[in-house]
Amino acid sequence: MIEIAQNNLNLQAQNIFKVQQPQLKTMNVIENKTYDEERALYNLKDTHIKNCTFAGPKDGESSLKESRNVIVDSCNFSLRYPLWHSQKYVLINSNLDEKTRAPIWYANDGYIDSCKVESVKCLRECHNTVINNCTINSEEFGWKCNDIEINNSTINSVYMLFGTNNVKINNLRFSGKYSFQYMENLTITNSYLDTKDAFWHSKNVTVKNSTIKGEYLTWFSEGLTLINCKIIGTQPLCYCKNLKMINCSMEGTDLSFEYSEVEATINGHVLSIKNPKSGSITVDSVGDIILEDSIMESNAKIIVRKESN
Repeated sequence: MIEIAQNNLNLQAQNIFKVQQPQLKTMNVIENKTYDEERALYNLKDTHIKNCTFAGPKDGESSLKESRNVIVDSCNFSLRYPLWHSQKYVLINSNLDEKTRAPIWYANDGYIDSCKVESVKCLRECHNTVINNCTINSEEFGWKCNDIEINNSTINSVYMLFGTNNVKINNLRFSGKYSFQYMENLTITNSYLDTKDAFWHSKNVTVKNSTIKGEYLTWFSEGLTLINCKIIGTQPLCYCKNLKMINCSMEGTDLSFEYSEVEATINGHVLSIKNPKSGSITVDSVGDIILEDSIMESNAKIIVRKESN
């Protein structure tokens, strides 16, 4: 179990993406049933499923596989692979426990709201998925997906969103290692990320009004922009290409910016800056500027405001 990251930020809970539940038209209702058979509701279509339980001694998997245009409301899941290959689904007010392994794979056009998920490997190779007001504890969450929106949620994961592209996140409280790696086109706002090795090899990422806490943040990233952010932790922002930092602060950040191409304005103190490759870094104060033992030409300009006053 990964513990939830704690923070004292006044996170903005507004729904900046204007998330709305899709209005699916359903003709049938299934209510107050229990299913434990293999493929119990396979290829179900145009149906509202309410207050049902998917659990039992038959331990059947893939209960709603290949479903189409379904609303799953206030249900409890305790069987594997329930929503594989589903299309146009709504999952709301439901619980997926740790036995519901890999619950949503290869599914498209999904809306997930007010759910509790304890399932490993939730969301894999899915397209056009909205997650709103959820609490999720899922290792390897959201791998190799496309077009994902996450709003007002808490997520605990390892290798969160690995290899996923075109993602918007607002008001996320996140904890877990190796997050947001090998991603492209990611925007994060109003969030608190307690992580390690985040954003490695990511491209075209913008983070605004957020705190990022952890070791070795953003190494090997390309096109990362941080605006009004707080960075906490050792050896951040190294080996970056086209790194931009606007009105940011840093805490406990020693050996920062090594071999990075950077344009940064930092408010406050930085423990140490080491061999930045190119660009400029403006800070209020810095403990140490280390320009030695570089394996490449490192000519970034470092401007210390207090020294120039």
